[in-house]
Amino acid sequence: MIAVTNVYCVGRNYKKHAEELGNDVPSEPMIFLKPSHAVCAMNDGTVNLPQNSGEIHYEAELVLHIGRAYEPGIKVEDIVGSVALGIDFTLRDVQSKIKAKGHPWTAAKGFRNSAPLTQESKFPGFEALNEGWFSLRKNGETVQRGNIRNMIFDLQTLVDYIGEHYGLGEGDLIYTGTPEGVGPTQAGDVLELYWNEEKWGGCTVG
Repeated sequence: MIAVTNVYCVGRNYKKHAEELGNDVPSEPMIFLKPSHAVCAMNDGTVNLPQNSGEIHYEAELVLHIGRAYEPGIKVEDIVGSVALGIDFTLRDVQSKIKAKGHPWTAAKGFRNSAPLTQESKFPGFEALNEGWFSLRKNGETVQRGNIRNMIFDLQTLVDYIGEHYGLGEGDLIYTGTPEGVGPTQAGDVLELYWNEEKWGGCTVG
């Protein structure tokens, strides 16, 4: 498993996802954090999640693994060491309650194992990323399918925004946002992440 420092996550970065949850489309990147302890390997093992806190939703995402420190003007292809796929697990009932109170999202987003991550792959270049699709299969059925061309804020915008506002360094991860199709998962579900038709990782929900 890779060494991880900061885990940045981008909320509502796909218009149709924001709409499916009844949220406004943001005018600038919406960034939240997960603890590094949220990250775990999607190596076809069991990922244990809190099963007594209401609905747990999956959110499949392209993940950037930062390979060097951010400097103004640096290009995505120069700062990203590799890419992976991941899931931003969300305690949806908990999130609804704390959002209504105006409280931080940590309780709904930052629990242990809430950011499982697949194997890494060398940054393939923008042409390959733009032409490729990532998808999540739940018990063999495709439930999410995304392409970075549909992002509201592109990868360069995300790197610049996070780097300038918060800093980026070697070992940081950026979960770049999820497309439409998020939904509930429960113990026993098998979740698999694919890049095009190649499986990059999977897990059984525990």
